[in-house]
Amino acid sequence: MYILYGGDFTRATLVQWVLEEGKIEYELRKIDIQTGEHRSADFLAINPAGLVPVLITPDGDALYEVAALMLYLADQHQLTDLAPPSTDRDWGLFLSTVFYIAADIQSEMKRFHFPHRFSLRREDNAGIQDLAKSLVLSRLNVMNTRLAKRGPYVLGTRFSLADFYLIFWVAYLDREGVCAQLPSIARLYDLVRSRPTALPYLEETERTSDAYAEMMRKSPGGVIA
Repeated sequence: MYILYGGDFTRATLVQWVLEEGKIEYELRKIDIQTGEHRSADFLAINPAGLVPVLITPDGDALYEVAALMLYLADQHQLTDLAPPSTDRDWGLFLSTVFYIAADIQSEMKRFHFPHRFSLRREDNAGIQDLAKSLVLSRLNVMNTRLAKRGPYVLGTRFSLADFYLIFWVAYLDREGVCAQLPSIARLYDLVRSRPTALPYLEETERTSDAYAEMMRKSPGGVIA
């Protein structure tokens, strides 16, 4: 059985969704990142990077990096309805999109949510956050253009985990503003939201996004170390 270390305000939701979609047995162990549990000696012994989520495989290996965890589970359990196999004609586009989200969207979302980690002065936090949001929006616009040409999903008429991965970050940024600006992204958001298996996880993401935004308004100097 798998063990997933997750918790509120983490990307573990993405991995949980894949596990649930695949009907894969797992145990969820919550890590409270608000109290700094992810920086504790016990957790650092599991993941020295101090990042959540972490997936412990049935063989006892500790794996991290959320995109890798989703791809690993899809491959190990042959979840071809979530990720095409490497022999599939869509494999290249799928892989390219997943890595684009991980490297170019997710990375800037970290600056957006944790500007205090990238600044030396508290007064710089707002500027870092504004720049990060601008960069994310420009990269979402790239995806909007791709979806307009080939959509409604990343792989045309075929749903994949890349769609949920992309919409997860839209929900965590400014879902109403993004959907108002980018119609193809808005259409994809509605399609993902209409999936019964995805809806609970997307709703949870929306709630935690709103809660974190409120926390940031009250503590602009940083909420989570």
